[in-house]
Amino acid sequence: MTWWSVARFLHVLGAALWVGGQLTVSLVVLPLARRLLDEQRRGQVLTAVGRRFGLLTVAAFLPVQLATGVAIAWHKGVTWTSLAEPGYGRILAAKLALFCAVMAAAGAHGWATGAGRSRLARAMAVTALAGSLGVVLLATALPAT
Repeated sequence: MTWWSVARFLHVLGAALWVGGQLTVSLVVLPLARRLLDEQRRGQVLTAVGRRFGLLTVAAFLPVQLATGVAIAWHKGVTWTSLAEPGYGRILAAKLALFCAVMAAAGAHGWATGAGRSRLARAMAVTALAGSLGVVLLATALPAT
């Protein structure tokens, strides 16, 4: 096992935790909270879940994804110029652009939730989740090199 295997493992683990967390909240926590909790308690629980997930994202997920992603790209010889080349470069560029859009949507979701703009918050949550699935799809499409 090499350091690069560890970096790839941490990168995939971080992605799995992020997307898995989004799916768990969307498909498990939200439906149960809506069904079992009154409006006040539901708001408290969902706010606490959102804050915890946001804190873990900023404190752990983002730093790990950025550090391992940069390290993997460096190891593979990716340059700014190569991001415009067909194959690995363009797919990676699309993945990076979508990842940035997902992070922006997730941030907008947090802001909209705090500002009491529930329709916008929901739209941003769905956007972030769909975009996250797109990032995973693009990651699986990267050619092995």
